[in-house]
Amino acid sequence: MNRSFRVYVYPHRRNDPFANVLLPVDFEPRGNYASESYFKKAFMKSHFVTKDPSKADLFFLPFSIARMRHDRRIGTEGIPDFISHYIFNISQKYPYWNRTGGADHFYVACHSIGRSAMQKAWEVKLNAIQVVCSSSYFISGHIAHKDVSLPQIWPRQEDPPKLGSSKRNKLAFFAGAVNSPVREKLLQVWRNDSEIYAHSGRLKTPYADELLGSKFCLHVKGFEVNTARIADSLYYGCVPVIIANHYDLPFADVLNWKSFSIVVATLDIPLLKKILKGISSEEYLLLQSYVLKVRKHFQWHVFPSDYDAFYMVMYELWLRRSSVRVQWSTSLDSNW
Repeated sequence: MNRSFRVYVYPHRRNDPFANVLLPVDFEPRGNYASESYFKKAFMKSHFVTKDPSKADLFFLPFSIARMRHDRRIGTEGIPDFISHYIFNISQKYPYWNRTGGADHFYVACHSIGRSAMQKAWEVKLNAIQVVCSSSYFISGHIAHKDVSLPQIWPRQEDPPKLGSSKRNKLAFFAGAVNSPVREKLLQVWRNDSEIYAHSGRLKTPYADELLGSKFCLHVKGFEVNTARIADSLYYGCVPVIIANHYDLPFADVLNWKSFSIVVATLDIPLLKKILKGISSEEYLLLQSYVLKVRKHFQWHVFPSDYDAFYMVMYELWLRRSSVRVQWSTSLDSNW
């Protein structure tokens, strides 16, 4: 992949009226949805970019859902129109979209608004590769193995802590807003338990301490199937427990999730303690050992590092490149 994979990015001038939407951000990404900006910043400086479209395996649509959301000229309601106009413009100016109907194109989005962003550009949703955090088998328009599940990762600059399991006194931990029936059920059953710490609202203790002090950390579906909790769990060496039906898990084409996580169906929330206590000490230590091995795949770096989140996304895209290169003549290309 490193030697041969190349991607063409549709060019835009720095004085473009919407350069803020189309070019990488010039500040350090922050917040729950930073993955989109981290990928874009790393990618645009990488050796994967080619200025020669004839050498491209894929084509990148560089618009930013997160940036459009905060641009008063566009806003949440205007995103579908912006994308529709963008696709129309590149299809008129360049030949590449029309050759495949966008099947060799991709875009990246982490915010849940990305789900509705293609309402007026269905060819993007159906044909292009969607690299998205909101990756659920249950969502209309998400096509597993065509689309890529982007991990939602809270930005951290420091290296992960070196960990052991001896001080993990809590069986399981969850804290977060109660914004879904699944979380309501979790709190209803386990709110007052002495071994499963399920909390809503603001914590009285540091979030990191709770993750460091728990054997299992619960990733519970909220408004979407995705949250930053899986990456948080891995970072602090806590075995993630995924309670989110239909979640197309990040890097599932590459990683064996059964080796470092537990998946619990939402209907089995009342059985959660029985399931977790049924895991022996030996089985837990094996799970945690793989947590420590895979957590490097769930980190962004200012300068990408081998096998980090950036390279994992690129590998997922490389797996989806077309096996048939579309050829076109020089005369055809010059007519555009």
